[in-house]
Amino acid sequence: MYRNSMLRPLRSLRALRSMNRARPFSSSIPRSDGVRPLDVLTEEEEMIRDTVQRFANEVVKPRVREMDENERMDPEIIKGLFEQGLMGIETSAAHGGSESSFTSAIIAIEELAKVDPSVSVLCDVHNTLVNTVIRKYATETQKEKWLPLLATEQLGSFCLSEAASGSDAFALQTKAQKVGNDYVLNGTKMWITNSYEANIFLIFANIDPSKGYKGITCFIGTKDMGIEIAKKEQKLGIRASSTCTLNFDDVKIPAENIIGGEGQGYKIAIEILNEGRIGIAAQMLGLAQGAFSLSVPYTYTRNQFKQPIGTFQGMAFSFAEAATQIETAKLLTYNAARRKEAGLSFVKEAAMAKWWASKVAQEVSGNAIEWMGGLGFTRETGVEKFWRDSKIGAIYEGTSNIQLQTIAKFIQKEYTP
Repeated sequence: MYRNSMLRPLRSLRALRSMNRARPFSSSIPRSDGVRPLDVLTEEEEMIRDTVQRFANEVVKPRVREMDENERMDPEIIKGLFEQGLMGIETSAAHGGSESSFTSAIIAIEELAKVDPSVSVLCDVHNTLVNTVIRKYATETQKEKWLPLLATEQLGSFCLSEAASGSDAFALQTKAQKVGNDYVLNGTKMWITNSYEANIFLIFANIDPSKGYKGITCFIGTKDMGIEIAKKEQKLGIRASSTCTLNFDDVKIPAENIIGGEGQGYKIAIEILNEGRIGIAAQMLGLAQGAFSLSVPYTYTRNQFKQPIGTFQGMAFSFAEAATQIETAKLLTYNAARRKEAGLSFVKEAAMAKWWASKVAQEVSGNAIEWMGGLGFTRETGVEKFWRDSKIGAIYEGTSNIQLQTIAKFIQKEYTP
């Protein structure tokens, strides 16, 4: 539907790669010293950014307010994301994906968030959590079955949180009992992103509670197995992104649908959430940029006391501070992404990026409302939506306190004699 000369699907990147196979990732922009600034993109990353920008502005933007008011994702948006190759960014071409990089996925999440953080998080969870789990931990047979579906037509959901297991993720109570060649799941999951529209679910359940967290196992299931949406939450922000309570009442899942092996769920969750935090940092970064870009131009057209309000020193300094905050959030986020991609340690850097980007998003979007005055307080401009959407950044995929705790542990380890 959206494939035209203006919106080129990411799968065309494979043609670019075939013409440049000898060029290493880090040398897409020739430099005599071999050093590339964090925010300088490769040719492929530039293509992805341009593609996502066009899609976000031409397809998503006209629907943002209606989706927010209705608290429902437009199915055409999801369809468009698949058609543009944005739902299998890192997935191999053999499995129907765009076969691009982790940083490319981060760029896509950032660009979508500049227009609508709800669409951004849908794409983020699908790519950085669901797809990544299957790519990294699934058997070849499982990859052949599930990755093409996730890359081309079916939305994925990551089911970890429960009423008693938020920050303490491994206190989950959902159980899976072996019955013949199947496992029967019983329990309830809460705050599950994408769950209303999703058909494929990664479900974490304990197969042996006596082993504690070492009994936690990751299963892949589909909605037609009996997964019930018990409640769709009404939220302050990211309203178009579905967040639901799911019931698992004697849901039967074949043993062959275990991902990564029995009792490996806790390892999968820890490792994948560290990557996912970079995705949320990118979402919050894009949100801050979106709010800034929407509000600042208005201040140069609104005159008071015979001059544009944006030229008053107080306003100008506020813009300068916000721009600097956004830039630092961008560098932290890109640094974490580049480190992950290079195979370096990135857990501390991911925590720093998520914590700081969440703070910046909330502060910049709040200031953006004030910069626009009474107009910013109305729903007409959309700037207040950015502020509402920003609040979740300090909560999901690890609260801000959890991020600070993670950073503090690294500091303690480094500086303890």
